[in-house]
Amino acid sequence: MSDVTIEKPVLEPTGALTVETVLSVRHWNEHLFSFRISRPASFRFRSGEFVMIGLQGDNGKPLLRAYSVASPAWDEELEFLSIKVQDGPLTSKLQLIQPGDQIYLGRKPTGTLVTDALLPGKRLFMLSTGTGLAPFLSLARDPDVYEFYEQVVVVHSVRRVSDLAFHDELTGKLAEDPLVAEQAAAQFHYVPTVTREPFRNNVRIDKLVESGALFEGIPGEARFNPETDRVMMCGSMEMIKQFGAYFEEHGFAEGSNAAPGAYVIERAFVG
Repeated sequence: MSDVTIEKPVLEPTGALTVETVLSVRHWNEHLFSFRISRPASFRFRSGEFVMIGLQGDNGKPLLRAYSVASPAWDEELEFLSIKVQDGPLTSKLQLIQPGDQIYLGRKPTGTLVTDALLPGKRLFMLSTGTGLAPFLSLARDPDVYEFYEQVVVVHSVRRVSDLAFHDELTGKLAEDPLVAEQAAAQFHYVPTVTREPFRNNVRIDKLVESGALFEGIPGEARFNPETDRVMMCGSMEMIKQFGAYFEEHGFAEGSNAAPGAYVIERAFVG
């Protein structure tokens, strides 16, 4: 018997969407994967922004969802980090993509998890859970971030050790990165924590803050200071609501592209 070849639909660009090619796919575990796609020469974005990507839906129309770009603005390819939802309208299909497949890419990236939405400061803390790490992967590899801030900190909370996507690259302080390796060696800090399996940090981010463990090895105070610290948050609604209230109580003003502040969240993801 010969193998049955399943023909995949040929996607057509629209006024709002280009059609790109999947270049590589990396499955971290049974419910987490990342992938890289081609980048059109005309596509410009700020590190930390999100864009619509998708596939053809069952009705023949584009099925789209907002995804933060995980690669920095200078990268010649675009990378994304995604969960796998077996009955999810898009992710049930997206998790099956292979190199060579086509994918829709929105033409207009946007977002508030960008340095433009923050006031100048000394330390930048990026607090994330799960796939909320994605925009911070972009920012951590952007040379401008190391010019704006003396210390750059990525905090990533997950349930299982295998959920720590890009753990080795971040633990190695981005040593293989051609543009930020030298600066990251002195300025970058990675604080991973795992809540449901044994790990060196095994509590939620709020407990790391309360105990001071989050600040260990990072120059400056062992607490958040609204005068010198800037914060970005992306991930679970619970974490964002909890820390949003915490920062407001401690004198941090929320920022936006129009009015920079001391902390930002991506409101497009939290409603």
